[in-house]
Amino acid sequence: MDLNSTKRIQETDETSLQGESLETLLSKKCGQIAFLGFLKSEFCEENLDFWLACQEFQTFDCPEERTKRAARIYETFIKDDSPKQVNLDFYTRENIRQSLQQPTPSCFVVAQKKIYSLMEHGSFPRFIQSELYKVLIDAASEQRGLRKRSMALRIKTAGNDFRVNSLQSGLLLLQKD
Repeated sequence: MDLNSTKRIQETDETSLQGESLETLLSKKCGQIAFLGFLKSEFCEENLDFWLACQEFQTFDCPEERTKRAARIYETFIKDDSPKQVNLDFYTRENIRQSLQQPTPSCFVVAQKKIYSLMEHGSFPRFIQSELYKVLIDAASEQRGLRKRSMALRIKTAGNDFRVNSLQSGLLLLQKD
């Protein structure tokens, strides 16, 4: 892979939201936040909350911590009449309930895949048609434009006595030494 290809991939990963999959969106904190905001507007944010809780659950190695977290996930998302109950069939719920005594890192995988599928085929297509998504795309394009301009500015001034300082606001200030 050449330098230009690597640079394009990195730029795409950092700033582009257009044409991405749900998997890519959820791999970015800003994508999670935006999608959660959209899900709240549709009154189904429990799906993403559950999916994220399952992602975190898989990282626990300590059996005691895993047991506590599994019980919390079950009480919050799986159990009948739980506060954020997700849409799962009886068989999946029952399998999870039975695994709570000695939960493995994969005890929620089937349920997590089902909820992911619900989001991927239901909420996500509506999200990418939403005004919020269009605003994100515009912001990503604008950010990409700022990066290209700042790179051009750094290259243009590299041989001069200029220094580029990055301000907290993300704007660039050109100062003469």
